[in-house]
Amino acid sequence: MNVSDDAGWPEAKALLDALSPAMVALMDELTGVMFCAKDAAGRYVLVNEVFVARTRERSRRDVVGRRAPDLFVAELAERYEEQDDRVRGTGRPLRGELELIRHAGGAPGWFLTSKLPVSDDDGRFVGLVSVSQDLRSGDADDATIRDMARLRHEIEARLELGDVPTAGDLAALSGYEPGALERRVRRVFGISPRQLVLRLRLDRATHLLTSTTVPLAQIATAAGFADQPSFTRTFARVTGETPAAFRRRSTAARPPA
Repeated sequence: MNVSDDAGWPEAKALLDALSPAMVALMDELTGVMFCAKDAAGRYVLVNEVFVARTRERSRRDVVGRRAPDLFVAELAERYEEQDDRVRGTGRPLRGELELIRHAGGAPGWFLTSKLPVSDDDGRFVGLVSVSQDLRSGDADDATIRDMARLRHEIEARLELGDVPTAGDLAALSGYEPGALERRVRRVFGISPRQLVLRLRLDRATHLLTSTTVPLAQIATAAGFADQPSFTRTFARVTGETPAAFRRRSTAARPPA
């Protein structure tokens, strides 16, 4: 990542001065991780190629200096800025935020996002750095992968019956003690058992949203939510858009028959 290619306005320089050049250079080596650094005003100062590929732009030059609303649909931009405000306001990192983000071409994929505040030598907030990891199967032995595939099937079968498994249920279904289960789920899926259940619930919901015309209230029930409002709130928190908006965009992106 060539810092000299990026803009040099004062807020950007303050952020760059607080970042490690080695860390910045390393971000370009990541192939499954989106990276960005934003100044105190929310402008992108640094992005890697994985990040650029998530936008509609073709190069880093087209991204640097712009804000989230310039690059993403309104629902996603609002979520990103709300996250940024939380980090700025509390001074604390945001870690392990499970998100469903659309890949290039419109297909959704699961990411785990973390954001850290950046301060200068005087302790002033000068921006933040963010990474979003594409959640694919991790490096695990065959037996663990087989066990976790079976657990996933068991969770999906429970959801088919309208039953959302608890932590105790997951331990019983897997045959592992809670601590061992946590380690194995993270090794294969990159997330906690609780996040895995949420992911599978929303996977079920997105499948119904994109492949059927089933009413939202029925989809909420099928995904294990008490009612449509709770489904809408959770779906919007994780995806950055309401179920109705997600369905509309998926329909619009679908090629004609």
